[in-house]
Order: sequence, then C-alpha cells, then structure tokens
Amino acid sequence: MVNHKLKKLFNININYMSLKIGAAVFIVILLCSPFFSKGKDSSIALKSPDKKLIFHISADSKTGVNYYVDWKNQTIIGKSALGFRLIDNTVILDGEVSINSVGHNSVDTIWHPVYGEQSVYSDHYNEILIRFKGDNQIAKHIGLRVRAYDEGIAFRYEFDQKDTLKIAAELSEFTFNTDPTVWVSKSAQSSILKRKLSEVSSVCERPLLAELNDSVYVSFGEAALVDFARMKFQKAKSAPNKLVAYLETEVGTSEGKRIRYPIIVPGGGYNTPWRTIMPGKSPSTILQNNSLILNLNQGNQITDPSWIKPGKVIREVTLTTQGGIACIDFAVKHNLQFIEFDAGWYGCEYENASDASTITVDPKRSSGPLDMHQVIDYGKKKGIGVILYINRRAMEKQLDQVLPLYKSWGVAGLKYGFVNVGSQRWTTWLHEAVRKAAENQLMVDIHDEYRPTGYSRTFPNLMTQEGIRGDEESTPNNMVINTIFTRMIAGAGDQTNCYFAERVTEKMGSHASQMAKAICIYSPWQFLYWYDRPDGSSVSMGGAGGATGTIPEIPDLEFYDRIPTVWDQTKIIDGYPGERAVIAREKKGSWYIGAISGNHGFELKLKLGFLKSGIKYEAMVFSDDSTLKLETKLKIQKLTVNQSSILDYQILKQNGLAVIIAPIK
Repeated sequence: MVNHKLKKLFNININYMSLKIGAAVFIVILLCSPFFSKGKDSSIALKSPDKKLIFHISADSKTGVNYYVDWKNQTIIGKSALGFRLIDNTVILDGEVSINSVGHNSVDTIWHPVYGEQSVYSDHYNEILIRFKGDNQIAKHIGLRVRAYDEGIAFRYEFDQKDTLKIAAELSEFTFNTDPTVWVSKSAQSSILKRKLSEVSSVCERPLLAELNDSVYVSFGEAALVDFARMKFQKAKSAPNKLVAYLETEVGTSEGKRIRYPIIVPGGGYNTPWRTIMPGKSPSTILQNNSLILNLNQGNQITDPSWIKPGKVIREVTLTTQGGIACIDFAVKHNLQFIEFDAGWYGCEYENASDASTITVDPKRSSGPLDMHQVIDYGKKKGIGVILYINRRAMEKQLDQVLPLYKSWGVAGLKYGFVNVGSQRWTTWLHEAVRKAAENQLMVDIHDEYRPTGYSRTFPNLMTQEGIRGDEESTPNNMVINTIFTRMIAGAGDQTNCYFAERVTEKMGSHASQMAKAICIYSPWQFLYWYDRPDGSSVSMGGAGGATGTIPEIPDLEFYDRIPTVWDQTKIIDGYPGERAVIAREKKGSWYIGAISGNHGFELKLKLGFLKSGIKYEAMVFSDDSTLKLETKLKIQKLTVNQSSILDYQILKQNGLAVIIAPIK
C-alpha cells in the first residue's frame, strides 16, 4: 500500500494504509531447504514449487549483484543487473556489495475474489528475502524479496533507510541469450507490433511478450504499482539483446533547463512494485496464469463489498432525460445492469470552469434537456444503476466535494477520464481516488492510458480500466488478438465493444468476432453497443459519442442478453498473437466460448471434454455467413452436445465464433 511519508513529500491528502508483509515469519535459511541452495561463490538459487523454474542471484566485487533465470533446464534470462542509481549518481547494489543474510518462506493457499476470471485462486510460492552489505552504506538498507511460483518469478526492492532517497533510474535488467521476437507497443493504447528485439527503438509498454523459440515464451510485467513511478522497458544501450527497466518521471524546468524530477523513497520503510517474469510453452499458457499479478497484491481491503456489482453497461450518448429513460428500458429488457452518461453532462470536459457538481449539459454535445435525478430515480425503480463520467480536470479540483455528492444522488459508479498517469505523483493520486470512491461506495472505471497491475484485488471497486486499443480505434481482429496475449495478462480491459456500427464490417472483422471479444476480453464492467442508441432515445447530435443508429430488435441480441461478465472458470484453449484466440469460460454450469481469427483463417476442432459427464447441453452457435441476406451476416444454430462432442468450424480470416452452452433441463 501507499507509504505514509509520501503524503508530505507530494503535499496531497491521502488516507494511507500501512505496509504489511503478512503473517509469514522469515528465518535464517537452512542449507537443507528443498527450494533454496547457497553456493560457494555467494550465489543463491530459489526454486519454484515444481522445481522447474529457478532464480539464481550472486554478488561479486567486479560486477555487483546479478541474477539469471532457468526454466525447464534452459536459461531464459541471462546474467542481468539489479539496483538503482540515485540523483547524485550513487549506484545501489554495485560491485562493492555482497550478500549479508537470507531469510525464506513458503506459502500454499487459496483465496476467493469478490469477482474474477475464476471463483477461486491458488497462491503457491517459495520466497527469499536477501539483505546486502558493502562499502556503500545504502546497500545495507535495501533488501531484495524474490518469489518463485510455478507460473513465474517476481522480485521487488525493500528499503528501510532512515532518510529520504531520490532515485534517478532503476537498473533492473532482463537479458536474452538470443535476439527474440517481441510484441511491443509505445503506449497503453497504441498498436501492438511484432518485432525482433534488435529492431526496437522506443520505450515499450508492459506486459511485454517475447518468443525465445517455438516452445518458450516469456512475459515481463509489473504488479502492485500503487505509489511508485510506472515502469516500462527500454533496450539497453550496451547490448541489443537486453531490456532495462524505465521509470516514468515528471519533467519540468529549473533555471531555464529541462529536468526530470526524482522518484522519492521515503525513510522508515518502503517497498517498490514487483517486477514479473512469466515463462510458458505458449502464449496461451502465460495468459492462463495471469492470476500471478493479482497474487502479488494485497488482499481485499473493503470490509463489506456487497455493493460492488459487475455487469453490462450501455452508454447514453444523447445526454437527455429521454435518452436515459430509453437506455434504462433497454437495459431491463436485455439483461444489462447499468447505463453510463459520458462526457458533457456537466459542461465541456476540457474546460477548467466546468463544474462537476452541477448538471449542465455541454451545448456542443447535446441540446438536452437532462434531468439526471429523474433518470437515476427511474433506474433505481427498475434495478438499473447509473454511472457518470468525470474528466481529470474536475477530479483534480473537486474530487472530495463530488464523491459524497454523487453518493447522495444514488450514483452507482464513475468513469475517470483522461487521467494523468505514469509519474509517481499521479500514480499515487489516482489510487487515492480509487480508495476515496470506495469510501463513498462508488465503483470505478479508469479510462485512457492507465493499465492495471492488480489493484482491483485490494480495492475491488476498481472494476475495469482502458489502457487498451479498443473499438473506438477501429481495431482489426489481428490487433485484438495481439491485445489478448499481451495486455490482458495485466488484468481487465474496457474494450468498448460495439456491434451495429458500420466500422465493425468495414475495419474490425465481423459481427461474430465482436461477440467473441465480449468473452475473450475480460472486463467485469462490459460496455456494449458503444456507438448505438436504443429505440425511443432522442436523436444524438453526434458530439456525445457519434452514435450511428438505433439498436434493432433482432435475434443477435440474445447473445449479449445471456453472457455474464465475471466467471467461475476460465480456460485459454489456444492462440497465437495476431493469428487466433480460443477461450472458454464457465459461469454457474454454462460455458461461453469465443474464437477470433486474424489475417488468416483456421479450423476450430474443439473437444468439449470440460463439460460434465452424463449431462446433455444445448449449444447456441453464432457464426459468420456471408451468404446470408441479413445485415449482420450472422448465422445462429442450436445443437445438442455433451462431453464427447467436438465443435468443428472453419473460421475465415478476420472472422469469429461465439458459443453459449447450457445444460438442458
């Protein structure tokens, strides 16, 4: 959690929570430990519970503290440095440092989330805490905590110095023995491109996926980022096959010169976020193991989370009372749980003068009228919650005022828009805004450049976030599949799913693949029909979201009526970035399957062995068929299946398949 000392350093009012390591007690390592060994050369090896993944760390007077990682008897990360450089150019964990002590711990437990991709998660790891000593006095005040899971390695730095430290750069390296293929993006919402590492010149987002060979893939990421600077990756200047952690810092001017402000490590105890290394035999394996990110975060801090509700959302784009009522009626009819009023309901979101405590429609977006209280009250009677958008300009000056106000209105949640992200100051501020929303029983969706690192486990009112190249970017299927096997390792993503917009068939693939995305891309708040209005709403001026038409009452809608947004089980069946993705999820005995193709088609032969034995099921299959005279070209079939059945479909390029399998009563 956030450190107390940062409150004064950033001069912001934060309700901090204390750092807790947990109930585990660390003891001096015994050399007979089954998962730990100490070499003659001051080297240490930590093994995962299945002993297939091994983290090696050593310290010597020439090269300082270094590590490497083996997986299944092969080195996946070569010799790599650790540490930090301070603003006075002091290097922590340099060549004059040695290992002073090691403590260890082992955990094997399960936990139940408020909601998730699974109804239960396993948390099983071996752990060491290494303390250092050396001529550099700071070295004795830094520890390295390392966890070895079967699913991956995670490490973080822990400080206990008395005085404040000012960090200029992190020196953590990730070295490859070859020139791997990587999938990289410059920013959280930019295109994700397949490149050789030697060809990469920009700073890269996390998670970053690397292909070492056809049976070894590794994902690199970050977990439990709460009050530190966001980490990305940059290629090392010293070697073309090496990545180095890149910390985002605020930029300013001093005496006419451009400067970067340091990252603050307050005295008295402070932990950095985790750096993660997740190997797998395929991209599907790594995505299946994405609960590692949640496991590295603190448990749920909301005592009574009963007010937190996942669900499906329709965006109200006309900013009118009539539009709000129509959306609520549509939500009731089609099993949606929320409507959302987007930008413009309290004035122009880009103007600092706009007052988010008032209902003052931006005339450039809508002519109104909008009686928000009438809509909220109508929604309560119908069991539909109302979500409100708020731009960061209003948030930064009015947050403490409007959160209790919105609670008094009966608002269900908020969408934070165009938030400042990246630097330590704004990372700290944004997570405080999530906690303050929780204090007012308001759920949150963070839009734009924010990517998750697992904080929704700690504060599950953080339902979802963007940080994704979503449908508003007219993203083709091949790019969506890149997203699935990179971005979705980090956690939920608000894809802003659309269905009837012209861009679906013009740029984005097909209607069946739109359906499949609602299964494949996990989001506890699933926004649907992003560019469309329900029948009965007022005419949109276009500025409030560019709705292109009204939603016709056609059989296609049954798919969205029936799908849930959170799950009891998830199985990543198959996939490769840019080419294909097949994912199956289960909720209350029914299964939901999504398959998406990229630039090439593929034949899906899916064995339904995950169904329960002895039970007959009805499979409702939604597939693309260009021969149909329907506008959406969507074919709907009903089949009787069981545990021995095989779904056999030829999926053409930029197409998809969606299936709902329910027990026959």
